[in-house]
Amino acid sequence: MNFTSLIADHSLYSIFALLLFAFLAGFIDSIVGGGGLIQLPALLINLPNTPLPVLFGTNKIAGLSGTTVAAYQYSKRIKFNFKLLITISFFSFIASFLGAKTVSHLDGDSLRPVILIILIVMAIYTFIKKDLGAIQSKELSLQKQLIFGSIMGVLVGFYDGFFGPGAGSFLVLGFVVLLGFEFVVASAYAKFINCVTNISALMVFVRQGSYIIELALLMAICNVIGSIIGSRVALKRGNGFIRVIFLVVVFALIIRYGYDIFFRD
Repeated sequence: MNFTSLIADHSLYSIFALLLFAFLAGFIDSIVGGGGLIQLPALLINLPNTPLPVLFGTNKIAGLSGTTVAAYQYSKRIKFNFKLLITISFFSFIASFLGAKTVSHLDGDSLRPVILIILIVMAIYTFIKKDLGAIQSKELSLQKQLIFGSIMGVLVGFYDGFFGPGAGSFLVLGFVVLLGFEFVVASAYAKFINCVTNISALMVFVRQGSYIIELALLMAICNVIGSIIGSRVALKRGNGFIRVIFLVVVFALIIRYGYDIFFRD
């Protein structure tokens, strides 16, 4: 590792900006997901001449570090059904790996309109359902939880490996709507699944050598600090606070994808 080379290749302003955005991404991601909405665009803006796979790999290393710490923070307060968690993790891992392998074969831009529609529906539904995620809303059998959770794991896992931003938010809403979890519990489960999908996708990027390790480690430290603070705030403030942050992140995702579709050259 050569941090002197990193400073020589990139301006101190760009590095500082990336570290700041990594902290913010960790904070937001630990609460409701969506950290990629902040961290990945920051990399794209500040390192415009860097190949996309390298940016994706660097982003995954930093994001995985923060997500892992957030998952640990939640595990100290939330009781998990490990059969459900492991089953969803398995399907998510496979799907994310396939998604990452597919990156070079499909046009990600073609997915943006579909994702935008899904996000708008998510925002409207969450806004209208004032009590969504306030309490456990469903008492599903374990078998149904395994089925619904596995389907969700495949869909979101593939998306996370292939594209990424907002995957954690999709997982949170999936656990709330499909499985009936509270927002706090949904966020805890989502963090663990997100760790699995990140590890799976990262296996592909690392094998390809697609990352800047010095920058990734610095961003990882800042992401971890943000994650620790964010997860503690979420656990302390509870479901209502998480619902508000979730809506803010979803609206931000809508603006981002809307801009990409209608205004980007």
